[in-house]
Amino acid sequence: MTATTSHTFHIPVMGLGYTIDTPLKVARFGISSVISIIEDEVIEQLRKFHALENGEEYTAITIKEDDYRAKRITEYLNLLDRLITKQVEKLSSEAFVEGSEIVKYFELLPDNAPLKKLYIEMTQLEECSVKQQIQDKLRESIVAGSIDVNVMSKVDKNNYTKEGEMLPKEYSDALTSLRGYAQSDLSSGIVFSAGYNPRLYGYIDSFEDFFPNDTELLKKKIILKVSDYRSALTQGKILAKKGLWVSEFRIESGLNCGGHAFATDGLLLGPIMEEFKQNGATLKTELLAMCNAGLVARGLKPFSSLPIMKITVQGGIGTANEDAFLLDYYQADGTGWGSPFLLVPEATNVDEETLNQLATAEKDDYFLSNASPLGVPFNNFKKTSAEHQRVKRIDKNRPGSPCYKKFLTTNTEFSAIPICESSREYLHSKLKQIEASDLSVEEKQAKSDFLTQRDCLCEGLGVSALLINDIHPAHNLKAVTICPGPNLAYFSGIFSLQQMVDHIYGRANLLNSLKRPNMFVNELLLYVDYYKKQLNVQIESLNASQLRSLKAFYTNLLAGIEYYKNLTTSFKNESERYIENMRQELAEIEETILNLKLPFEVVAR
Repeated sequence: MTATTSHTFHIPVMGLGYTIDTPLKVARFGISSVISIIEDEVIEQLRKFHALENGEEYTAITIKEDDYRAKRITEYLNLLDRLITKQVEKLSSEAFVEGSEIVKYFELLPDNAPLKKLYIEMTQLEECSVKQQIQDKLRESIVAGSIDVNVMSKVDKNNYTKEGEMLPKEYSDALTSLRGYAQSDLSSGIVFSAGYNPRLYGYIDSFEDFFPNDTELLKKKIILKVSDYRSALTQGKILAKKGLWVSEFRIESGLNCGGHAFATDGLLLGPIMEEFKQNGATLKTELLAMCNAGLVARGLKPFSSLPIMKITVQGGIGTANEDAFLLDYYQADGTGWGSPFLLVPEATNVDEETLNQLATAEKDDYFLSNASPLGVPFNNFKKTSAEHQRVKRIDKNRPGSPCYKKFLTTNTEFSAIPICESSREYLHSKLKQIEASDLSVEEKQAKSDFLTQRDCLCEGLGVSALLINDIHPAHNLKAVTICPGPNLAYFSGIFSLQQMVDHIYGRANLLNSLKRPNMFVNELLLYVDYYKKQLNVQIESLNASQLRSLKAFYTNLLAGIEYYKNLTTSFKNESERYIENMRQELAEIEETILNLKLPFEVVAR
């Protein structure tokens, strides 16, 4: 099913299980969402659950089958596609009466959508043939949201036989996930996040669904999550030369987001969006020429006109005015609203205990941690059962986690086959090594404290989807990890889907009483805090590369502040007081940066 709905937002991927069946919850209302497809065990458990719940046959795909991971992914996605098709058929046939899902479909739409206006017009008519005609037209216009999928490009470990022989590269985690999606019946998009993986990008052209058909339509679309324009252009060219078109560049805030936080060198979201705004036409033209040349080289028909290429943005959006500003001023084609939907049981899988913790959380409960074994900062939540479990294991002198799923195994310091840096096996060896070193007692403690922040993400980020559906987790590992962005601190409570969508479109206000700066200021504050920590860590032993990076970070932060000072005149929907507060906040942050003790000289401004 192909989705071109009237909604201007999507729900991004969250964790491994929080949005794993979100399409089944929201797609029939025209809302697009993204599934993580790396965790095949949870996928298989959810496939069984939803198949039996909906009267479908279920035959297990066991680990004894060849290519079982790809098959599990394919069958799960096909199941969702079938079930959502049935949901839409049922919804479309309902009467336009209060409480029906067809009414909910149109009530959720933004007020400026043509379909919403037509729906309002219909509701104001008495029973007549014209009203019936409009209802028929509305029914025909119902389109499901897209069932998009996500692959973290660099989460791509090699896999081995029971005898320890490495399997061919096509059986690596990322390539298997791609194959599972590519072989499904879906017409949707695959989001590649977390950077460039040469062998993954080199595998996409093995599947014809990523190339245009005879009518120049793409059944499977490529969506790249990028941190800046340069990354978009570079990755877009790599794919275009192979005849592969990027249908969407999804720009995400480096730090004001959920999950892993990939900080830029001080490049802020506003200036990044400005560069896309200024160079968007050039980007499309340049990539089209390369893509058409790539298609011709393959003996395929080139595009006769510019295919759709969307620019969307996500990370830290909190108000309808911010959402509208991104769409209007930067001409973005859509926005992503992630973490707030963790408070919407109709949309995501958050177990009752964690949901209540999130609903009543304080701002300090959200923090940037070192929990990820990938060595990338990870947005975390202090009250989770996984965090309690981590501390308890340390207290018992058994830090680290048992490692069953092995998706994040990357370290070969102590073994020939990679192991996970959150695992008990790795931490046991690494802590022994630190203890035997010539470091001071203080240095040993600091290194040990840093390492034992590591936690198991493979289990913790997926288990909530099992708990909420009364599915018993394997190995009885029930501790929940959740990774909301810091913006969730401004939302308190548990909300309905209608309430959250109304908030996005300005029909309601769900923010709590905390004073909330503009999203750009919030991100800037996160970057300044991150920068100060980098200075503290590195200032004693800087090499030339680190020095250049820190200097670029400093320069980019100040340039971003100057940009935002000028941008405030464009906030047409905000009050004078709001704008004045933002200017004051920017001035204070600038003063903080200028007063930092720096390991390099700066040119006087």
